[in-house]
Amino acid sequence: MKKVPLYSRSQRAVGPPPETVAAAVVATGPAKARSRFVAGLVRHERRLWAAALIVLAAAFWWLNPTLVPKAPLTFEQIDAAMRQSIEDKPLIAPESRAYDAILPSVVRVVGLMTDGDDGSDNKDHGAVERGIGSGVVIIDNGTILTNLHVINGAKKVMVTFFDGSESEAVVLNIQPENDLAVLRARTIPDDLEAATMRSTSDLSPGDKVIAVGFPFGIGPSVSSGIVSGLKRQFRSPDGQQTLTNLIQFDAAANPGNSGGPLVTMDGEVVGIVTAILNPSRQRVFIGIGFAMPIENAAAAAGMPPF
Repeated sequence: MKKVPLYSRSQRAVGPPPETVAAAVVATGPAKARSRFVAGLVRHERRLWAAALIVLAAAFWWLNPTLVPKAPLTFEQIDAAMRQSIEDKPLIAPESRAYDAILPSVVRVVGLMTDGDDGSDNKDHGAVERGIGSGVVIIDNGTILTNLHVINGAKKVMVTFFDGSESEAVVLNIQPENDLAVLRARTIPDDLEAATMRSTSDLSPGDKVIAVGFPFGIGPSVSSGIVSGLKRQFRSPDGQQTLTNLIQFDAAANPGNSGGPLVTMDGEVVGIVTAILNPSRQRVFIGIGFAMPIENAAAAAGMPPF
């Protein structure tokens, strides 16, 4: 039998012979040193990059000081800035925006009651009988809404548009129970605009409105107020007619405003100014005006309900 060296049993049990282990230690020692060296270089390189970025950021902020974050503004500074901004460019009032929106659609309506009247304001033979009121264009073909009492009995109806041009108008339809009349101008401006109408279903007391028209023939004039009430009744001074389902408002209205639009802050027409309450004989506005809802007015023009 061949004898086996004693260390061979140990080798099988615990690993390679000593000379192999020694050779491995010699071989791996330089590798570990190289690994530590590379790791040191990486850490050093990262520090260099971080330092370089800090230097670049400092240089950028030094060259652009306006970009450096500032301390938060105080309430006093914010308030002063807002006040200065409003002074530099004042806000436009809602009433002004509504007036600008409806103005191209508002017309002056004159009912000429005598054969010899040509509509001129200067008459050698003295004053002539006229019905003076307002109207609003609801279709851009020259269809106009106004009050019946403005043109009732007139031998000729003349309308003046926003650009100053005049035209004779014919009566298309009347609605006596609501004191409404529908006119059609024979000639119209090229850029005539029709008003936007809005349902009164969501109209409430307290809503802001403006009345636009020609009080006493002066205008176009605008007055502002609120809706004072809904579904009101008004009895004519002579007691011959009672109007119902009216919008009550407190924007100033006087003779000549009749037939003009009652307008929301969105520039949309919700009614036709129809009457003012006159407990005296002065025929001046005392704070209570009435407008026919636009639903009734649209029906008079044959337009579908909202």
